[in-house]
Amino acid sequence: MVAKQQLNLFSFTMIVVGLVIGMGIFRSAATSASFAITPSVYFAAWILGGIIALCGALTYAEIGSRYPVTGGYYKIFSYAYHPSIAFGINCIILISNAASLSGVALIGSGYITKLFPGIAWTDIDKALISCAAIILFYFINLRGLSLSSRAQNILMIIKISMIGVLILALLFPHQGAAIPTATLSASNEVEVGWMPWIKSLGASMIAVCFTYGGYQQTINFGSEVKNPAQNIPKGIFIGIAIIIALYLLANFSYYQIVGFEQMKGEKEIAYVLMMKTFGKSGADIFSFFLFFGVLAYVNALLMSNPRVMFAMSEEGVLPALFAKKSDKNDVLVASLTVFAGICIVILFFAQTFEKILNFTIFLDCFGMVASSATIFILRKRTAHLDGTGIFKMKLFPLLPLVFMAAYCFVGVSIFMQTPVTALIGLGVLAAFIGLFFITRLLRKAPEA
Repeated sequence: MVAKQQLNLFSFTMIVVGLVIGMGIFRSAATSASFAITPSVYFAAWILGGIIALCGALTYAEIGSRYPVTGGYYKIFSYAYHPSIAFGINCIILISNAASLSGVALIGSGYITKLFPGIAWTDIDKALISCAAIILFYFINLRGLSLSSRAQNILMIIKISMIGVLILALLFPHQGAAIPTATLSASNEVEVGWMPWIKSLGASMIAVCFTYGGYQQTINFGSEVKNPAQNIPKGIFIGIAIIIALYLLANFSYYQIVGFEQMKGEKEIAYVLMMKTFGKSGADIFSFFLFFGVLAYVNALLMSNPRVMFAMSEEGVLPALFAKKSDKNDVLVASLTVFAGICIVILFFAQTFEKILNFTIFLDCFGMVASSATIFILRKRTAHLDGTGIFKMKLFPLLPLVFMAAYCFVGVSIFMQTPVTALIGLGVLAAFIGLFFITRLLRKAPEA
């Protein structure tokens, strides 16, 4: 059934950008720099992250074009693999996305509290501010897709403007000159061996992947996009191209103004940059608008994830309540409410961005590799669609293989850095797959 409210190309593109550009670019640059042993490692991680994102974007563009359904992220797993795999991976993806949303909201609250330096803000205080933001956009999404997409467009314009200010800061005089660009020359890399360089790259890319991640969720909007065969690939490609350009320019601005070594010890790195360029008043104004701009990420995840739960309910692995839509505006009330509740619970248990970063990305690695691999199955099963106007990527199978290999590399890097976190992630996945079979047996028990 076609949705009553559909997204046009501009709205869909803004969702792509909103899913990717969260708080990451305003925080994870410092985390990435802290693991980079040289500036060349740091910039290589961001450039490689952009290349990986493009490979993934084109892969997901074809997946979404070949299988454009609401809740596509779950239904593709179920169609290509087995419902148990779909259930297990999608459950950890939902948890990962909820944790990511909570972490981003926490970092956003870190910026807004900069406006009140006289108050001794605690982690609980910041969690309450983040909770208020989640609740606000929960009610906005209850009003329907049309209102939430308009809010998304407005917030994205604000957020992109904030990144533009970071980039334009390069044109203004600033305090404390950073390490000159010459430090990127080969002569500064002679003493670093290849193995330490690669290990540093892997660790640095964890935060980079967090910053670039999110665009794969756009396939959850398949049947809610006007002319999906054309607009899904166009929206993803345009969105990722915008993101790559903005990220590289913003990182160059951080490097030039804040300085590579100082970046490693900062959290609200954009605030430091604005302080050096425009003083405290300029930094405070920037933080005020930035807080509202990054809420686009919160809004985008609240829009997309309930659709996964809707698809799982249609498949019969979640109660029918999660597939129920409001008669007035097609809102998935139960799914939206439960997902927002999970975000709030994680928010008060985690409380800091650093605690959830590795866990979130390690879980994402499963979802990225498994979902992108479905392109090989879909190409065979939907070969009859070739030549009918759907998007079909070039350089197949090189692009999806590069994308999958990159996320395997990141997963191994996380395992080497925090093995306990990785083992917990594996345990969570195994537990959800086991839960699928247990619930199936329980449903069959009365019939015996």
